Amino acid sequence: MTLRSNVAKSENKTQPTDVDPKEFIATVDHAVRRADAERMLSIMGEVTGEQPVMWGPSIIGFGSYHYVYASGRQGDAPAAGFSPRKAHLVVYLLGGLEERYTEQLAKLGPHKSSKACLYLKKLDDVDEAVLRFMIKDSYDFIKEEFPS
Repeated sequence: MTLRSNVAKSENKTQPTDVDPKEFIATVDHAVRRADAERMLSIMGEVTGEQPVMWGPSIIGFGSYHYVYASGRQGDAPAAGFSPRKAHLVVYLLGGLEERYTEQLAKLGPHKSSKACLYLKKLDDVDEAVLRFMIKDSYDFIKEEFPS
């Protein structure tokens, strides 16, 4: 069996766990990151209507979806989520972050972004209404694209 065929059969490393997200947040060393994570827990819960679940050791997810790649690899992932990392609060927004949210990113405030990750230094520095819109839109997009 080749490595390529093993990839399609391997299990996604980021799986839901039984760890309480609030307990995880309490362990975050950086005071700003910890406070922002507590606030983001409320924001994402309100916006998605979902309960938070730990995915792997450091991602807090809201809702889930099942994906299948052309290679045959499949798995489950959070429909919306965030992680309080050392340098940034990382918000996971799917559906083409930089292409889909060009206008919103210009209004958001200080941030960095990649294909599906929004990196924030401090929630107080960004426009919460814009952030909420982006989270809701991304969550709705994923739930529509990958119905349960």
